[in-house]
Amino acid sequence: MGSRASKSAAGEEPAKTTLFEREPSGITYRIPALIYLRHCRTFLAFAEKRASSCDHDAKILVMRRGLQKEDGSVQWSSSQELSTACLPNYRTMNPCPVYEKNSKRLFLFFICVLGNTTEIKQIITGKNKTRLCCVSSSNDGQTWSNATDLTESVIGEAVHKWATFGVGPGHGVQLENNRLIIPAYTYYIPYRCCSFPVPFTVYPRALTVYSEDFGQTWHIGKKLQKKSCECEMAEIIDHEGRSHLYCNARHSGGHRCEALSENSGVYFDKPHTASELVEQPSGCQGSVIGFPAPEFIPNNDAESKACGTSLLSPDTQTWLLFMHPTNKSSRRDMGVYLNRSPLHSSGWDKPRIIHRGPSGYSDLAYNVDKDQFSCLMECGKESELEQIAFTTFSLNDVMQIGDKKDKKML
Repeated sequence: MGSRASKSAAGEEPAKTTLFEREPSGITYRIPALIYLRHCRTFLAFAEKRASSCDHDAKILVMRRGLQKEDGSVQWSSSQELSTACLPNYRTMNPCPVYEKNSKRLFLFFICVLGNTTEIKQIITGKNKTRLCCVSSSNDGQTWSNATDLTESVIGEAVHKWATFGVGPGHGVQLENNRLIIPAYTYYIPYRCCSFPVPFTVYPRALTVYSEDFGQTWHIGKKLQKKSCECEMAEIIDHEGRSHLYCNARHSGGHRCEALSENSGVYFDKPHTASELVEQPSGCQGSVIGFPAPEFIPNNDAESKACGTSLLSPDTQTWLLFMHPTNKSSRRDMGVYLNRSPLHSSGWDKPRIIHRGPSGYSDLAYNVDKDQFSCLMECGKESELEQIAFTTFSLNDVMQIGDKKDKKML
């Protein structure tokens, strides 16, 4: 099965390839994660295989490999179950891959939750039934190690104040200083009464799981000081070469939560709501990725073909792309937002819709050689749970030409 990079005109949706589809038996695939391995021109697409759409019916992680061909198409392998990414009597959830370029080792983080214990039960009782786990591969995901339970060594005693937690879901990132970053979140218990959490005090907080030694040991960073749940992170390099780690997190207040770290994810300063990024009432996971700012910014198709204009990125070497349902009231109309001034919270353009209709979780990847973006997304005609689809598009497809005059270039 192949998929060709979209050549659609502005306003049209890019072509999609269905990678995982809900089965007549009720088996449902959810929670996509995507990573592109540049050295072997290969996409790895991950998802949860569930007995139904319910979180507590998650079973095991599945994966498909996609080889990027010179003509822009992607040749996909059949789906395979990741049989080592599990613990006995636990269900596997939240795939979160990251590639370590020095050792050429691929890590896949996930959580394992005991039996069919629900998230809400853990939050109400304060009794965590979740484990932090990881498998790795030294051959680009062709085979995987046995699962390692990192809960005690990484979280330690702090886990007793965590009602539950998760990683990602979606991709991790390796920073220019080689630190590996796994985005994560915890439902933190600030107060207990008779061993139970005080009602309405347990809120999610985003944080990092990080490694400074190429993945040999892992640590946890400090929690964001604001409600923030499922998250993804991206490195921003400013014009002076300094690194800033950007966090974009799920939030229930109608808008996303953003924060920046100046110390590679140990802690984040001044988390705030992103007024230009819509969030549904109960929230939804979203994906963010950083990429090199183009030397030229095309004003229109003609100028794009002529290598653009002389407008340079004002303050960073990095731009951001964010993907999320754009409807204010429900999970519909998947869109991508561009930020050309990512150190400024008002830098987001209006979204470019890439799927009109039910849309859910997503994950982005960037292919620097072809200067293309790819994504996995939950989408469908009647429900976002119908399928997980893959699509590819360019920066030109995303640029909001008509809005540029109304945007203040900082």
